[in-house]
Amino acid sequence: MYTWALRPLLFLLPPDCAHALAFAGMAPLEYLPPLRALTRALLAPRDPRIAVQAMGLAFPSPLGLAGGFDKNALRPRALAALGFGHLELGTVTARAQKANPRPNLFRLPGDRALVNRLGFPNQGAERLGQRVLSRRLGHGGAGIPVGVSIGKSRAVPIDDLEAVIADYVAAFLPPRTLGADFVVVNVSSPNTKDLRSMQAAPLARALLSALVEENRRSTPGRTRAPVPLLLKIAPDLDDGAVESLLAVVEETGLSGVVATNTTVSRAGLVTDTARVEAIGAGGLSGAPLRARALEVVKRVRARLGPKPVVIGVGGVERAEHAMALVRAGADLVQMYTGFVYEGPGAPSRIARELGALVEREGAKTLAELRG
Repeated sequence: MYTWALRPLLFLLPPDCAHALAFAGMAPLEYLPPLRALTRALLAPRDPRIAVQAMGLAFPSPLGLAGGFDKNALRPRALAALGFGHLELGTVTARAQKANPRPNLFRLPGDRALVNRLGFPNQGAERLGQRVLSRRLGHGGAGIPVGVSIGKSRAVPIDDLEAVIADYVAAFLPPRTLGADFVVVNVSSPNTKDLRSMQAAPLARALLSALVEENRRSTPGRTRAPVPLLLKIAPDLDDGAVESLLAVVEETGLSGVVATNTTVSRAGLVTDTARVEAIGAGGLSGAPLRARALEVVKRVRARLGPKPVVIGVGGVERAEHAMALVRAGADLVQMYTGFVYEGPGAPSRIARELGALVEREGAKTLAELRG
């Protein structure tokens, strides 16, 4: 119903308006516990063959929602009820900030892709953290693990490393102390000026070391171990830069890597070139990213070995896409653009189809098929 009826209607609207309408439509599911319980009973993944144990957390399905969809934790309980195996909220920054000037979000239906240059619009880390706490999202409260992505505030100059580190630490503390199950450090968005320079090994080392130190620091009333920390990397890094960055991940002892963020490349698109050029700058997501995401996941797994967690992101719309990332080495996978194109039934459908694929392969668990 979504693909032939609702999506055409939503796609008549500007993308940001369609997103706001979808969030309004999820309000009853977010705030009515009986409706959530019924939806979860119908859609929650329960196939033990696709369950994943990672970072000390139990994921009923490997498929999660990528950061960027619910930036302010406005609909996490509704999204969790749709059958995702985990959520990544945010990206959130220490300081509340508005989106980059509109238009800042575009569809490329012919490529099943999106282009965004939103630039981390959010209400601030403290406010998101309070929502995580008040809605009891972490520690199993949402029924699935809930993570938070953190980024740099636009107002902090990138050339002041000390200020950048302090800003990331300030963004990290609320989700860390108020219940997030894991935290993703986003240094790879193309939509905050020069942010990707933080992927250079010396800068990444300074930032990640500070976050790891803060994560281990004892605070009054702390009742849990340090939260798992992961790094989200860009698909546009060359192989040498990826290797250098992964060496920093190993050195600092991070729990893993999210591969990948959106791309600035426009190679291979079927959308009219004039249309693409008119859109201008921004991160491209969706089906065109699928092949590169697979390459980066393979490289990350080969470099880091079997223990660190790898979350594969890029072009997931069907179970076959998720399985390809698993075979490339991913423990978990995420979707965003595929959720926009495939609709609210996609998480539970993909989970069911993954179970069928595991059975077809003659495996007992999805983990047996991981590359």
